[in-house]
Amino acid sequence: MPTSVNVNSTICGFTHKITGKLDGMNIIIDIETPCPKIKEMSYMEVPMMETMDIKDNYVMDMAKKARCTPGCIVPSGVLHICRLETGMIAKSLAKKAGPISIEFSES
Repeated sequence: MPTSVNVNSTICGFTHKITGKLDGMNIIIDIETPCPKIKEMSYMEVPMMETMDIKDNYVMDMAKKARCTPGCIVPSGVLHICRLETGMIAKSLAKKAGPISIEFSES
């Protein structure tokens, strides 16, 4: 069964639906998005072994190629799907933990 997450990029005003499914040694990623930059990476066959490091990382390379801003949270959402599909994060734990967020505050 595929895994899906919604990524709410409230700063840019976009909501993205990321779906992934493990297929052999790859995670097949589909992203439904109104963002023109993310549309460039809306379908990916992510090699499982190229998600382990932040520097040599297929998803981050695709985000760079699509000219995503450094603060874009979509690549992080894709990497979470990859972790969930490969069992590195338990789906039951993710459901129990609930939403992940970045909250801005003035100090």
